[in-house]
Order: sequence, then C-alpha cells, then structure tokens
Amino acid sequence: MSGVNDTYLPTMVIVGRPNVGKSTLFNRIIGEQAAIVENRPGVTRDRKRLEAEWLGVSFNVIDTGGWMPSGSDLDDKVSRQVEAAVNEADLVLFIVDAGVGVLEEDEWVADWLRRGEFNVIVVANKADNNRREDDLWQFLALGLGDAVPVSALHGRRAGDLLDIALERFGDKAVYVEPTDDGYSPEGAAHWDPDDQKPPRVAIVGRPNVGKSTLFNRLVGEDRAVVHDMAGTTRDAIDTLVETEDGPIVFVDTAGMRKRSRIDDSAEYYSLVRALRAIDHADIALLVIDAIDGVTGQDQRLAERVDASGCPIVILLNKWELVTDPERRIEIEADVIRKLAFVGDVPVLKISALTGKGVHKLRPNLQEAISQYHKRVPTRDVNRVIAAAQQQSPAGGGAKVLYAVQGATDPPTFTLFVNRELPQHHVRYLERKIKEAFGFGATPIKLRFRKKTD
Repeated sequence: MSGVNDTYLPTMVIVGRPNVGKSTLFNRIIGEQAAIVENRPGVTRDRKRLEAEWLGVSFNVIDTGGWMPSGSDLDDKVSRQVEAAVNEADLVLFIVDAGVGVLEEDEWVADWLRRGEFNVIVVANKADNNRREDDLWQFLALGLGDAVPVSALHGRRAGDLLDIALERFGDKAVYVEPTDDGYSPEGAAHWDPDDQKPPRVAIVGRPNVGKSTLFNRLVGEDRAVVHDMAGTTRDAIDTLVETEDGPIVFVDTAGMRKRSRIDDSAEYYSLVRALRAIDHADIALLVIDAIDGVTGQDQRLAERVDASGCPIVILLNKWELVTDPERRIEIEADVIRKLAFVGDVPVLKISALTGKGVHKLRPNLQEAISQYHKRVPTRDVNRVIAAAQQQSPAGGGAKVLYAVQGATDPPTFTLFVNRELPQHHVRYLERKIKEAFGFGATPIKLRFRKKTD
C-alpha cells in the first residue's frame, strides 16, 4: 500500500515552538474544531492534514507539533514529523507569540527555516490589539521578513493572512468549483460527488498496543508519532491510501482507556474524537496486545464498536513476542470466550512492527467492506424469514408478516409484525439472516413495525 499523491492542491504547514497557538490557527483556517487545543505545550504530536478553502481556492493545511532542536526521544520524533511536513509543503506559516516577543526557541526554528530556504510567512499570533501590532518590528530579527499579525482565537486579521497566503502560492493556487458532497479527508478532490466514497477504516484499541505503528505500515510512511509511552496519539488522523483494491481512508485514533482514568482535558477530547471516528467508520480494526491478552477494556471497546454497527476485524498485535505455545492457545481461547458477543469475526495474528501477518488484512478488509455495503433482494429476505418461522415459531401467535432491507452501511432490515416478538426470537431471526446472506463480521440492524388495520 502507498500514499496517494495529492500535490494537485497547494499545501501550507503550520510550524513553531510549542504553545504558540498553531492548532488554534489550524482550526480557524479549517473553520471547525478539528484539532485538540489546550493552553499548555505538547498537546499536538502528530501531523494532521485537512482541506480548506479561501475565496474559491482549495488547499491543504497541516497542523504540527512544536519543533525543538533537541529534547526527549518523544520530542525528537515530533520534530521529525514537523520536518517531514515542511519538506512537502508549498508554504510555511511560522507562528510566534506577539504577547511575549522573540524567544530563544523561536530563533532556533527561524534558523532551521532559513537554512532550508522555504517559502515562509512569519505569523505573529495573539496580536489581539493595536499595541501588540505596533511591536511586531522585533520579529524582523528572525530574518524571515515582516510578521503578519493575527489573533487565531478571535479571528482578527485571519482573512488578511489567507489573502497573503494565496499570493505566496502563486500559480499553484487554482480555483476549484465547490461541491455538495461534504467529504473532506485529504485527497477528497479526487472524488466526484456521484462516486461512492472510499471506505473508512478506524484503528482502535487501548493505549500503547501498536495502533500508530500499524497505521504507519498501512499508509506506507511515518504519518503518526510512534513511541513506547502510552497515550502518544491525541487526534484521530485520516489518510487516504490507494490500494490494489481501490482507495481506503485509514483513521488512526487515540488509545481509549476508562473514563475514570482520564486525568486531563486533552485526553478527554482525544477519547471523544476516537469515539466519533468509530461512529463514522465503515470498518474497525480492534488492535489487542497479544502479550496482555484480552482485557476488560478490550471487551468494552469491542462492545462500543459492535454498537456502532460497523464490522470488526480483531488484530492480535505483537504475536511474535508470545513464544510459549500454551500461552498462545490460552490467548486464542480467550478471544473466543471473551469476545463471543461480536460474532464470527476474523482474528489475525500480526506484528505491526515487522509487518509479519499484515498482508492477511487485505482480503479480510475487502470481505468486510463487501458485507457492509451488501443489499439483499426482498424476496430472498422473506424466504429466509418464512423458513425460520416455520422451523421455530415465535409463540403466542406473534409473527413477521413481511420484511424488507431498508438500508446498507450497516445492513438494516425492517420487519412488519402483527405483535411484539420475544427477544429470544429476535436474536434467532438476526442469526438466521446473517447466516443465510453471509454477513459474517458485519452487525445487522433489525427494526420492527407493528402492522395496523
């Protein structure tokens, strides 16, 4: 699998030292609360890219973590992410803080950008009043030209900044006719509004089970920061990938832990984003640490995914580290016993780090995608329902009079009944429908309408 080349749109990247308001400006340009914002450094770690538009010109915007010349291992990895984003960008917005002036860390960033001869606009954020605008001369010392004043939080002069950005794009700024499809992950301009949107595959799991490592392997580049500290990923990150079976949007999510153990607001919003990613996903890859086996939190996550209605593929990651044959048998039995409620879903043993077993994911993804979009002819649905009721009546005179599939994604069936069916019979009919039409790992929804005179 390899990343889609989306250089048809110009790209701007937002960089700067930690805690100068990069994510706030990113949200202002995008026009929504797309990135987690908190008034402390280190909240943003991964690159986050979305498409924006100004005066009819579409372009990509990349939010990044704070760049530091040296620091902890995690700081270094975040900085490498920033450098990778700058190297692929057409324009760099270098954010500084108009309220505090030039700091040594700003000089470090400026020195790096000057050496690279990038197309840079210095943006003095938090210029909330005229007095702060009058003091912008001090940023000339960075050697990157005049600073453009903005207040990302209040929107002050944000339009002026975007006007300048379009000028700096030059010939790469191309007017794009707007569409009504509302689809915005990177690469969206490839899609005609009448085309079926590519499936969204969310990678979910507890913290530190290898989600970002798997994401990077599937995408084919280091788009997410990988570190052995739990909770590295904060935002849900979408990347459109061109595969042999067509385009797929992979979504890396933050690790989800018990709400009682969430001790700061950034982690809480990470949880919210991860849950939203599950609700919008077509398929979920539930990554489980094979060393730990199936935990109670894994079970709760599986329940949450199952309730969303999207198919599940279970991935036992770090399988190569489980060398004891008896322990392997125990883990496999645990999956069957503890996750039986999700049904007959694929269980793959992989190593995201080495890539071993990851190739098995492709056919299972395609099967799940096919099941999720499957539509069954009405006559066949009624044939299966009639045979099931003849084999095992509901009792008390209750029965299904007619059935029809009303929707896909997930497959949803409406059953017209003469009276309320017992729950055990509802589960029986659901099982019969899934078996008859090969829905496998895909949950189906049954809706009931009582037929009246």
